[in-house]
Amino acid sequence: MSLVAVLPVKRFAKAKARLADDGLSPGQRLAIATGMLSDVLAALRRCELVDDIVVVTSEPGAEALARGAGAQVIADQPQDGHSEAAKRGIDWAVEDGAFHTLLIAGDVPAIDPGELDLMIESLADDNELVIIPDRHGSGTNALFLTPADAITPSFGEGSLERHRQIAEAEGVTVRVVESGALGLDVDTSEDLDALQAALEQRDNSVAPYTRAVIGRLGPR
Repeated sequence: MSLVAVLPVKRFAKAKARLADDGLSPGQRLAIATGMLSDVLAALRRCELVDDIVVVTSEPGAEALARGAGAQVIADQPQDGHSEAAKRGIDWAVEDGAFHTLLIAGDVPAIDPGELDLMIESLADDNELVIIPDRHGSGTNALFLTPADAITPSFGEGSLERHRQIAEAEGVTVRVVESGALGLDVDTSEDLDALQAALEQRDNSVAPYTRAVIGRLGPR
């Protein structure tokens, strides 16, 4: 029973816009976005139970990183939001014969391949949605869909509860699984500080690209 990982990636020019409020330059925000995506792609490649990776994007830089990591690339439309891009990836996974789909954010660089494989091993054989929340407990950093098109995703503020409601309306069993690694996405300087603190407790092999970028930022 195969699993396809889907990463919707927005244009880098729009990425991490909230970090601009904290004084990070466009170049610094670009470096953070590309570093995190590089780490996520590398970690997914190390997962034994991820059969394929597809990046949905209209960003040339993200496409180059994806192809360099051996991932498939689907073009989205620049006006598409995260949910629309995710749906394009789901459709591709279904056509590819996937039984499970993993929708995962491109800004969770502390991802642990071993932990992810254990999550995949625990997936049900029928009608299940597994939600991995952000560290605040309200957003969604990853979704496991069984079957691969179990629901139509709806990301954005408050998406955890929204995904729960969508699944229950479709008769799909819901599990919420917290993960210290997958919960660490980056939208604000506080998120970046939380990620940095977590990485200081992890082996240096975790998120090397993001570590390098954070190191170049210096004191904030």
